[in-house]
Amino acid sequence: MTFDADDLLAGPRGRRLCLALVVDADDGVREAVRDAAYELDPGRGTTVMRLGAGGHRHASRTPRVSPTDVARAIDAAGVPAVDARRLLLALAAAVDHARYWQPPDGEDVLAATPEVCAALRPVADAVVTSPHTRWWSAPCATAEQSAVRVSPYDADAAWPERGVVQAPVDGAARVLDAWRRATRRTEQRWPAERGVPLGEGTSGEWWSSPPHGLARTTRHVDGFGPASLWLAEDSYGPDAALVAAVTLPEGARVIEVDGPQEWADLCRRFPLEVTASRRHDWFRTTGRGEGRWVLPDWAAVAEVADGVHVSVAGYLATAGRAVPVADGVTSVPAGWSPDTTWWLRDVVEEGPAVGWRYDRERDAWAPARD
Repeated sequence: MTFDADDLLAGPRGRRLCLALVVDADDGVREAVRDAAYELDPGRGTTVMRLGAGGHRHASRTPRVSPTDVARAIDAAGVPAVDARRLLLALAAAVDHARYWQPPDGEDVLAATPEVCAALRPVADAVVTSPHTRWWSAPCATAEQSAVRVSPYDADAAWPERGVVQAPVDGAARVLDAWRRATRRTEQRWPAERGVPLGEGTSGEWWSSPPHGLARTTRHVDGFGPASLWLAEDSYGPDAALVAAVTLPEGARVIEVDGPQEWADLCRRFPLEVTASRRHDWFRTTGRGEGRWVLPDWAAVAEVADGVHVSVAGYLATAGRAVPVADGVTSVPAGWSPDTTWWLRDVVEEGPAVGWRYDRERDAWAPARD
């Protein structure tokens, strides 16, 4: 797949990645982005507040910084270094801030403005030409996949250093069949929401990824460990995990999603209607108005493929976008972390699991010491 600056800047997560790189590298840009993003945030003054000494609100004292001001600050700062660590941390930040059940936050809105998006183009050029991002557009690395289970919110020192990463499922086919039936039931329970103005209805199921209960894996990134230790949407910051290398059969059939076109193709070939249950949340996150919404019927996809892999490049260009499928029909890739392969058939053989720990001082994951 060819992956260029246009692809990167077309996606909300791709723009956020570029913004994260310059924010991390320059204090002036960081301050300008902070102030401008606050002004643009849909939760300004309510769910998002600026506090002064003693915790008092001081929104009126926030400097008025425009997108043009931010663009000038980015231009003045120049293109930041794009080494492997900075790229992975910026990618992790962009992934962590994904949200598909409410409007984009202030930084996402800011990055999408014409002025800031144009200023980010040299950064995007540096990202897509870096040797450290070559794996971002690579297909599923079937020979080096790992399964990961992170610790829950309340994990403590008793979190095991050995164990099973992904508990055996009741057969992938049964999981998918139960998911499809549940999705259709949910859709049937939401017809009353069709009469509610867009964005004013109840938030419901917003994801379009396959069901939990299926195996999912990511590649090992040299020097950093499994990608999924770093790349998780809406992460709560776990500090422990179990990691197991997995074995896959030779010739495993994997569908690659490298961008919006591949996602649209999946939806056209295997459509599952979710208009009633998704219309409010997907309107909130994309701004796309009335029409039909679909997602891939993963049970049907399983009839022709063992798994589906969303590359990092595909994720950055596609996640959170309203992807046209047909006239009046749209989909949103949501809830699928980058480089993750979801396995729709029982083809994954898990090896021994070992504990990994996150060192907050070093900002690094590593195998736990015995």
